[in-house]
Amino acid sequence: MSNNKSTAGRKVFGLGALVALALLFIGVTILLTFALRGARLDLTESKLYSIAPGTQNILASLQEPINLYFFFSQEASRQSPQIRAYAQRVQELLEEMAQRSKGKLRLNVVDPQPFSEDEDRATEFGLQAVPFGGQGESLYFGLAGTNSTDGREIIPFFQPDKEEFLEYDVASLIHRLENTKRAKLGLIAALPVDASFDPASGGMRPGWASIAQIHQLFDVQTLATDIAEIAPDIDTLMIVHPRELSPKTLYAIDQFVMRGGKLIAFMDPQSENDPQAAQMAQMGGMAGGRSSTLGPLLDAWGVTYDPGQILGDRELGLTVSLQANQPPSQHIAIVGFNRASMNGKDVVTSALDSINVMTAGVLGRKEGATIEFEPLIQSSTNAALLPAAKLAFLPDSQSLLDGFKATGERYAVAARIHGKLKSAFPSAPEGATAGQALKETAGDANIILVADTDILADPLWVRTQNVFGQRMMMAWANNGDFLANAIDNLAGSSDLISIRGRQSFFRPFTKVDELRRRADDRLRATEKQLDEELRDTEQKLTQLQASRANQEELTLSPEQEAELTRFTQERGRIRKELREVRRSLDVEIEGLGSRLKLINIALIPTLIAIAAIALAITRRRRLRAGRAAAHTG
Repeated sequence: MSNNKSTAGRKVFGLGALVALALLFIGVTILLTFALRGARLDLTESKLYSIAPGTQNILASLQEPINLYFFFSQEASRQSPQIRAYAQRVQELLEEMAQRSKGKLRLNVVDPQPFSEDEDRATEFGLQAVPFGGQGESLYFGLAGTNSTDGREIIPFFQPDKEEFLEYDVASLIHRLENTKRAKLGLIAALPVDASFDPASGGMRPGWASIAQIHQLFDVQTLATDIAEIAPDIDTLMIVHPRELSPKTLYAIDQFVMRGGKLIAFMDPQSENDPQAAQMAQMGGMAGGRSSTLGPLLDAWGVTYDPGQILGDRELGLTVSLQANQPPSQHIAIVGFNRASMNGKDVVTSALDSINVMTAGVLGRKEGATIEFEPLIQSSTNAALLPAAKLAFLPDSQSLLDGFKATGERYAVAARIHGKLKSAFPSAPEGATAGQALKETAGDANIILVADTDILADPLWVRTQNVFGQRMMMAWANNGDFLANAIDNLAGSSDLISIRGRQSFFRPFTKVDELRRRADDRLRATEKQLDEELRDTEQKLTQLQASRANQEELTLSPEQEAELTRFTQERGRIRKELREVRRSLDVEIEGLGSRLKLINIALIPTLIAIAAIALAITRRRRLRAGRAAAHTG
């Protein structure tokens, strides 16, 4: 009787323990849900789900609420798993940002159904509806943002091929909504980049389209070429053709960079759009006045640039006609850079397709320099350096090929440098504005250098037409986009500039690709051998048939009949093997897929179950050993 009571008591105790454990598990789960809310562990190789420090700083600095509206058409995208996967990636990033903004970022996910108010709102924001699918459906996949002062910014459509810059694009949108005031750009130009009076024609000279574009995007303040001080309210400084700048102006530029100012400079070994230098050349003067450089600043910053050398590119040189009576020919010093020439990892050049330059120089990193030198635009390997004097009075472009020998090296025409820099001036030069002489930058400087000024001129990237008295411009290259991207990037905050492009979310199946290449190489070799055997067999069959046709007898000898039968059977066998070879091309890949399914579906759960059983047996043995020890005691 006592044994039955003891057994019943143990059952009740065991049942109570299970109930207590279940309640404890639920309680701990609820506690952890609130205690560790927002906590994540990113185990991806490229930290795809980790927010960059620059983005975190931008979110932490938000002062006013910002509303984000993520529009994505669920129904229209049902036939595209890749688009849906990328949309999920975008939404997860937006949710992560909203969670880290401490309530300042308010995310609204909208599925704009056809003919609905949500679709009207997406259109009102200016989002692009892309035709998608075979039934004429429209796909919305964009982001709109508003701030407390009715400011609006949009990303019209999230392009999967720009996925590496997803975080940068979203952070840039948030930064623009938070900082509504246009960035102030200082412009020092020794070329007639703005509309001005032309003494030669006696009329007004139109300004360059690239400079007119940045006047629309930024608050541009034109500075004199002999300026002694750059105002502290200028965020970014743009220099075009720094020809023969005085020491006090170079010192002002140096101190601007030392105190954290952003700089973009366009230098040139031979500016083809310098009217003053061209006039001097026509009057018999030397053409050396066409070159420009920042001289001692480049040397102090660890950058090499020789204004006496010009890039020649045999592969990328454009076909032009220098004179009206000459047929077009390749000019290796007028270079058209393609997408392969652009730095795909930098937001300034990642989406550009073509940029044209004329008699450009090259930039490099000085030996022993501590800066980080990142080329933005590079030549092909079929390039070399030409003496600038050779192009001063060029009779025809073909003469540039005389003695041309490619070095196999890629030369940088535009580059970004960042890192801590030292001043080029041990003391302030005469005429400089008195003030604190900074000897080095407090943080990392960010500078974009371009070894060509003609890149900004209209003839290399835009066509101008007069339509009903209006000057209309049509771009045929990305020179203007390059300038706008560069200034927009530099004018942003240091946190925004620090956000780099990431590896794509869509990872390639490298093992599958390797298997496919190996199988293809091996099976293609077998296929080639069988093809040769088939051709040989069919050739012999043709010869036998021809011999039968040439003979008066309609029958062949027994030996020939046997040979014909054998060749026919051989042809059938070879064709069958060829079909098997072509069918078995993906056998290894299918086998790999089956093995992965087996591992995911059966092996891993089995291992977990075995580990759980082993743990239970171990715990039971320990419990029994403890009870036995207690009983003995």
